[in-house]
Amino acid sequence: MKGFLSFIREQGVVGLAVGFILGGTVSKVVSSLVKDIINPLLSIFLGTKEGLVNASINIGSAKIMWGSFTNTLIDFAVIAAVVYFGVKGLGLDKLDKKKQ
Repeated sequence: MKGFLSFIREQGVVGLAVGFILGGTVSKVVSSLVKDIINPLLSIFLGTKEGLVNASINIGSAKIMWGSFTNTLIDFAVIAAVVYFGVKGLGLDKLDKKKQ
Protein backbone atom coordinates (compact mmCIF):
# COMPACT_ATOMS: atom_id res chain seq x y z
CA MET A 1 0.00 0.00 0.00
CA LYS A 2 2.89 2.36 0.79
CA GLY A 3 4.32 1.92 -2.71
CA PHE A 4 0.92 2.58 -4.28
CA LEU A 5 0.46 5.82 -2.32
CA SER A 6 3.98 6.90 -3.23
CA PHE A 7 3.26 6.26 -6.92
CA ILE A 8 0.07 8.31 -6.78
CA ARG A 9 1.77 11.23 -5.05
CA GLU A 10 4.88 11.24 -7.25
CA GLN A 11 3.05 10.97 -10.57
CA GLY A 12 0.56 13.77 -9.88
CA VAL A 13 -2.42 11.45 -10.18
CA VAL A 14 -4.33 13.30 -7.46
CA GLY A 15 -4.15 16.60 -9.34
CA LEU A 16 -5.17 14.91 -12.57
CA ALA A 17 -8.13 13.19 -10.91
CA VAL A 18 -9.29 16.37 -9.19
CA GLY A 19 -9.09 18.33 -12.44
CA PHE A 20 -10.98 15.65 -14.33
CA ILE A 21 -13.75 15.29 -11.76
CA LEU A 22 -14.20 19.00 -11.12
CA GLY A 23 -14.01 19.83 -14.79
CA GLY A 24 -16.72 17.33 -15.62
CA THR A 25 -19.07 18.24 -12.81
CA VAL A 26 -18.66 22.00 -13.05
CA SER A 27 -18.98 22.07 -16.84
CA LYS A 28 -22.79 22.05 -16.94
CA VAL A 29 -23.09 24.75 -14.29
CA VAL A 30 -20.61 27.00 -16.07
CA SER A 31 -22.24 26.40 -19.46
CA SER A 32 -25.56 27.46 -17.97
CA LEU A 33 -23.94 30.55 -16.42
CA VAL A 34 -22.50 31.57 -19.77
CA LYS A 35 -25.66 30.74 -21.74
CA ASP A 36 -28.23 32.16 -19.33
CA ILE A 37 -26.42 35.12 -17.77
CA ILE A 38 -23.30 36.19 -19.66
CA ASN A 39 -24.70 35.80 -23.20
CA PRO A 40 -27.84 37.88 -22.53
CA LEU A 41 -25.68 40.63 -21.03
CA LEU A 42 -23.39 40.54 -24.05
CA SER A 43 -26.37 40.64 -26.39
CA ILE A 44 -27.43 43.91 -24.77
CA PHE A 45 -24.06 45.42 -25.67
CA LEU A 46 -24.11 43.85 -29.15
CA GLY A 47 -27.65 45.11 -29.70
CA THR A 48 -29.07 41.77 -30.80
CA LYS A 49 -31.80 39.51 -29.46
CA GLU A 50 -30.07 36.37 -30.72
CA GLY A 51 -27.15 36.66 -28.33
CA LEU A 52 -23.51 35.84 -28.79
CA VAL A 53 -23.94 32.20 -29.89
CA ASN A 54 -25.64 33.13 -33.16
CA ALA A 55 -23.26 35.98 -34.06
CA SER A 56 -21.65 35.26 -37.40
CA ILE A 57 -20.03 36.75 -40.47
CA ASN A 58 -21.09 35.64 -43.94
CA ILE A 59 -18.32 35.53 -46.53
CA GLY A 60 -19.71 34.22 -49.78
CA SER A 61 -21.42 30.94 -49.03
CA ALA A 62 -19.40 30.40 -45.83
CA LYS A 63 -20.86 31.30 -42.46
CA ILE A 64 -18.18 31.97 -39.85
CA MET A 65 -19.69 31.45 -36.38
CA TRP A 66 -17.38 33.69 -34.38
CA GLY A 67 -19.97 34.06 -31.62
CA SER A 68 -20.17 30.32 -31.00
CA PHE A 69 -16.37 30.12 -30.83
CA THR A 70 -16.24 33.06 -28.42
CA ASN A 71 -18.90 31.38 -26.29
CA THR A 72 -16.77 28.23 -26.10
CA LEU A 73 -13.72 30.29 -25.08
CA ILE A 74 -15.73 31.96 -22.31
CA ASP A 75 -16.90 28.52 -21.11
CA PHE A 76 -13.30 27.28 -21.03
CA ALA A 77 -11.99 30.35 -19.17
CA VAL A 78 -14.70 30.18 -16.50
CA ILE A 79 -14.27 26.40 -16.00
CA ALA A 80 -10.49 26.76 -15.77
CA ALA A 81 -10.83 29.55 -13.18
CA VAL A 82 -13.35 27.58 -11.09
CA VAL A 83 -11.17 24.46 -11.10
CA TYR A 84 -8.00 26.42 -10.32
CA PHE A 85 -9.48 28.40 -7.45
CA GLY A 86 -11.37 25.34 -6.18
CA VAL A 87 -8.18 23.28 -5.98
CA LYS A 88 -6.25 26.14 -4.38
CA GLY A 89 -9.08 26.97 -1.98
CA LEU A 90 -9.45 23.40 -0.78
CA GLY A 91 -5.68 22.97 -0.51
CA LEU A 92 -5.71 19.95 -2.82
CA ASP A 93 -2.62 21.21 -4.61
CA LYS A 94 -0.57 20.27 -1.55
CA LEU A 95 -1.44 16.56 -1.84
CA ASP A 96 0.99 15.97 -4.71
CA LYS A 97 4.61 15.53 -3.73
CA LYS A 98 7.07 17.64 -5.75
CA LYS A 99 9.56 15.70 -7.86
CA GLN A 100 13.20 16.36 -7.01
